Amino acid sequence: MAVEKTGKIQEIKETVSCAVEIMRQIRAPGVQESLEKIMGMSTVAKDIIEALKTPEMVKNIENFRLITQNINEASEKMQDTIKLMEQTGVIQEAKEFARSTKNMMDLIGNTGQDLRDVNAAVKSVFRSVQVLVEDIRPAESRY
Repeated sequence: MAVEKTGKIQEIKETVSCAVEIMRQIRAPGVQESLEKIMGMSTVAKDIIEALKTPEMVKNIENFRLITQNINEASEKMQDTIKLMEQTGVIQEAKEFARSTKNMMDLIGNTGQDLRDVNAAVKSVFRSVQVLVEDIRPAESRY
């Protein structure tokens, strides 16, 4: 039993010694600064929590919740619509239509350049004919 008391007394002595060391370290300037920063942060956190409890913020938070819910519902509806469009083949038809339109535009683009070249050639021929006519008129009047 004496050994038990000595062991417990030793434990108490070590605990007190650790507590004294902790008290000594708490007085250090760096620890004091850290504790002051922690107190300042806890004050800010408390103020934020109080601000979040105001009726305006409660209403804003509720509005954000409703907006999020509406966005989720709209997203689900859009996904359902896309699935339906895929099932009915509308998307595939639209892709084919776009591909066909692009091919047609490419064809028209090439044909369009050809038409511009033909138009320029015809204009050139008409100018040549006009010049020829202008050259022939003076000669015609002499005969």
